[in-house]
Amino acid sequence: MVKPQPRTAPRLDVAGPPPDPRTGRRHAWVVTALIVAFMLVNYADKSVLGLAAVPIMDELHISNSTYGLISSSFALLFSLSGLLVGFASARVSSRVLLATLAAVWAVAQLPVLFVASVPVLVAGRVLLGAAEGPAAPMSMHALYKWFPEDRRGLPSALQISGAALGTLIAAPVVTWLISAFGWRSAFAALAATSVAWSLLWWRAGHDGPYGHEPGHGTAPDTGPATRLPYRRLLLNGTVLGSIAGAFGASWALALSQAWLPAYLRTQLGMSPGRAATLISGVSAFSFVLLLAVSPLVDALKRRGVSSRWSSGAPQGVAVTAAGLAMAALPLADARALLLALLAVAFGAHAIAFPLHYMTTAAVVPPAQRGAVFGIVAATGTLPGLIAPYLTGRLLDSAPSQGTGYTHAFLLSAALMLVCGLVALTAIRPERDARRLSRTS
Repeated sequence: MVKPQPRTAPRLDVAGPPPDPRTGRRHAWVVTALIVAFMLVNYADKSVLGLAAVPIMDELHISNSTYGLISSSFALLFSLSGLLVGFASARVSSRVLLATLAAVWAVAQLPVLFVASVPVLVAGRVLLGAAEGPAAPMSMHALYKWFPEDRRGLPSALQISGAALGTLIAAPVVTWLISAFGWRSAFAALAATSVAWSLLWWRAGHDGPYGHEPGHGTAPDTGPATRLPYRRLLLNGTVLGSIAGAFGASWALALSQAWLPAYLRTQLGMSPGRAATLISGVSAFSFVLLLAVSPLVDALKRRGVSSRWSSGAPQGVAVTAAGLAMAALPLADARALLLALLAVAFGAHAIAFPLHYMTTAAVVPPAQRGAVFGIVAATGTLPGLIAPYLTGRLLDSAPSQGTGYTHAFLLSAALMLVCGLVALTAIRPERDARRLSRTS
């Protein structure tokens, strides 16, 4: 008697089955390049509002609190959509998911070209946030389908470096567009770029050979049992510590995207061009860190260093160091020292982003990785909903804007220090993977 085969969930991938692993190495790097470009556009979309903050506030006559509310509205559906799309990733291919997300980014940028008002800006940012919430975890999930565990450090760093490149390139280009053609031109240019990327990905973005469960005819992946209860996956120290590291890093990122351009112009008296140059410099610092640290992580793992010390501790240290620099900002008198502290406070946290995916993946079965990535991203990126609006309120309630920024920096520093220490002490992938395997 022939035993019936278990039914598997249908996958919405018009491209068919994953490519042959023997011929997929070159295509793996094509996919990596496209995902780097995806993250570049993603962060340019996020940054455009902050880069255009001063002209928008002047034209629409809005307060710091109102601008903070517009900026925070980006995160209203960010976490929820990341969570929902994470679960959907088990049934829908990365090709379909990422192409759809990029197309929605384009749609979200268009309303302000016709009607510029606070409600329209809020609606556009809410839609953009809903489409960008799943972007980082789903693009990382797509990337992991093309590389085995001990070869993911460099691709992960490149994926996150797309964020740094997004700011590095977007800051001067978008600022030039705003200065030369008005702030609406930047939104139009980003919409066109998103459409172009979506079409390219639809042609080349097929799923790779490492995205399936062991025993299903594809390359094996590491991790505990085939499936585990999500409660057990989410309530272990490694995942909780990874979420804490992402939360602290995301707080600095949200503060940077929403308020750093305005801070540089209103408090340090920089011109738009000089502010854009400094922001690009901070992004370049993040880019160098990402390219240096993640390949080092791969090398340490191949030499037998545990994941706790090769990829867990660095993210805790990075967020803690950024928090200390943030706390020192109000105390810096010398211009050179202030600029150096700004670079560390808003740039050093970047390495936490690829590493927190790596530590999470080490304790999660491949079949559940997309969903858990979505959950981790949803909770770790909540600062985008809180930090911009809270900072605006602090600025409006303080006796001066300078005092308001001091309060915002000190609050951010305290939160980042706590998150960094939690990540440093709680992330222990080998221990938690063993515990999950024993209880499966």
